[in-house]
Amino acid sequence: MTTAPHNAHYNAHEPVLFMAFELSEKTWKLGFTLGHGQPPRECTIAARDTQHLLNEVAHAKARLGLGATAPVVSCDEARREGFWLHRFLQAQGITHHVVDSSSIEVNRRKCRAKSDALDVRKLLTMLLRYHYGERHVWRVVNVPSVEAEEQRHLHCDLETRKPERARTSNRLKGWLSSPGIRLASGHKLPEQLDALRLRYGAPVPRGLRGRLLRV
Repeated sequence: MTTAPHNAHYNAHEPVLFMAFELSEKTWKLGFTLGHGQPPRECTIAARDTQHLLNEVAHAKARLGLGATAPVVSCDEARREGFWLHRFLQAQGITHHVVDSSSIEVNRRKCRAKSDALDVRKLLTMLLRYHYGERHVWRVVNVPSVEAEEQRHLHCDLETRKPERARTSNRLKGWLSSPGIRLASGHKLPEQLDALRLRYGAPVPRGLRGRLLRV
């Protein structure tokens, strides 16, 4: 199951505050505008400072002459931090779009400087176009539900652990084969160690035993 791309209902003629994010590890650049033709208001906050974010939204509404309950539509590019920001904004009544960055149209004939401010302005322009009906400008990510994402994490964890377990088992078998011990399975190795014997009947040496138990 995925969340719907819109979570707010508002009158089509009601002024909307548009907001775009440029996210980095230490700071977030925010851009605000009411629509085409208006220079965006920009600011920078500490990354993941949600209270400061909400304060800036309220401040932008006041500066741009909107009421406190005016609707907000925002966007950011899909990042490795996942979808927590999307869910946080939705909980605040903000319509938020997570955008696949590889789908954003680029004018390849122009070489432009790379800066957060330029990216925020570009995202705002494209958000306005998307909001007013141009669906081709980018692809919006279908954000999974919390439950679906949790199941995906469990599946990924299992797929990661399978080869790790195979590598560990092969490593243990290799260490034991050197003194002549054949290990059929690495399952429950600690319980097997006392019964294992070298070719000449001696128990597993202390150093090797400690190494096996530390894996």
